[in-house]
Amino acid sequence: MTNTPPPAPAPPVVPPAERVRLAYQSRPNSDYIFVQPGLVIFLTIITFGIYGYFVFYQLFRRMRDHNQRRLDLLEGATEFAWGQATERGVAEELRPNFERVAAQLQVMRGMTTDFRDPAIWIVILIVAGGIGHVVGAYFLDGDLIKHDQASGAVEAELAVIFGRLGETVPAPDPGRVKGPHNYVGRIVATIFTCGIYLLWWQYNLMVDGNRSFEAQWPTEDAIAGAVYRLSGAASA
Repeated sequence: MTNTPPPAPAPPVVPPAERVRLAYQSRPNSDYIFVQPGLVIFLTIITFGIYGYFVFYQLFRRMRDHNQRRLDLLEGATEFAWGQATERGVAEELRPNFERVAAQLQVMRGMTTDFRDPAIWIVILIVAGGIGHVVGAYFLDGDLIKHDQASGAVEAELAVIFGRLGETVPAPDPGRVKGPHNYVGRIVATIFTCGIYLLWWQYNLMVDGNRSFEAQWPTEDAIAGAVYRLSGAASA
């Protein structure tokens, strides 16, 4: 007779307010900011492109980690707000807002399954050379836009929801979402400059990410603050 091992215990459920707090506090770990992009390009040049691999690693890593962290924060804030709305009897009134939030969160959740492992992408860049760099730049730019559109839509709905709950959360600026790069023009420029233009493209990717992250922080601060205050009031 064989002894059947006991089932593994279920992982603890993290309360939504705590999930928001953890995601908010981990921002320095995910939202990597290139402080001096010009210096980064200089280091790439003097190392004959070797430092550029580290740059692309960070570009892929920060986009992946930023999306996951923001997903955790916005999902937690949404779940928390739904609980508050249910307790106050306004859940049905706000249901259309929550449904629109759910659709955009699904977009962000789908991005977590995209093929964006930074270590594997470095191998691709080494093997594929300039072609790999162009494809990587295309994905990085597209991911940044897709993420900002989805997360901005969630923030706009949460601004309405938290406003109904008595907390002021500013709606995000729609103008913060950048337009896509001129991919055809940049590829042509890369070919005619024998790859030198990729340095400028790399610079743009660093700066665009910096600006996008920093533009998202004020609304994120307000959402985290609203959750903190409401959860404190609920436990008082």
